Amino acid sequence: MAAERYSFPVDVHHSSPNGMRMNRMLRMSRRDVLLAGMGAAVVSVTAHAAEPPETSAPGVADAAQFLTLSLRLTDRETLSPAIGNALYARIVQAVPERKEQISRLHALLQQKHFESAQALAKAAEQVDPVFKDVIHDIMTGWYRGVAAQKVVVYRSALMFDITKDAVYPKTYATGGPFYWTSKPPEVPLPTGEPGLSPSKFVVEPT
Repeated sequence: MAAERYSFPVDVHHSSPNGMRMNRMLRMSRRDVLLAGMGAAVVSVTAHAAEPPETSAPGVADAAQFLTLSLRLTDRETLSPAIGNALYARIVQAVPERKEQISRLHALLQQKHFESAQALAKAAEQVDPVFKDVIHDIMTGWYRGVAAQKVVVYRSALMFDITKDAVYPKTYATGGPFYWTSKPPEVPLPTGEPGLSPSKFVVEPT
C-alpha cells in the first residue's frame, strides 16, 4: 500500500527528459493563451464601459427642460430631479408627441420672463391650445404622482407636501393610538386664481 501511495505516475516516471520538457512547454503554452484571452476580454469590457451611451445626452437635456418648466409651473425653487426624470419618461412614453410639445413650451418660457405659473399658463394656452393638456400632464404628475394613469411616485407627491402639517400620506396609520381624536391644524384656503380655462369634469375609474 505504501509503495502504491508514493509511486510516481507511470507515464511521468518512464518519460524521457525531452518528453518531460515538451509536456511542460505545452502546459505553459495553454496557460499563456488562456491568460492572454482573459486580458483581452478585460480590456474590451473596460473600453466599452468607458464609452458614454450615444443616446444619453439628448435624454438629459430633455429632462432638464422638463424640470425647468416644472419649477415655473409649480412656483417652486427646488424639485427632485429624480422624480422629474421619472415623470418625464412616463409622460413621453405614453404620449410620444409630448416630447416635442414640452420642448416648445420650454422655448416659450425662455422667450419671456414669466413671474408666475399663472402667467405662463395663460400665455401658453393662447399660443397653442394643446399646451393646456401638456400643463395638465405636468401638474398631475407632480401633485398627484400619476402620469398616464400610472403611479410614478406616492409619498413625495406635492399634494401631500402642501398639507403635510395636517394630513399625512395614507399608509398603515397616520399617528399613534387614537390619533384621530385630536383636531388637526387649520389649513388656509387657497387664494390664487386658475391660470387655464375650465376643463370638462371626468370621473376616473376606481
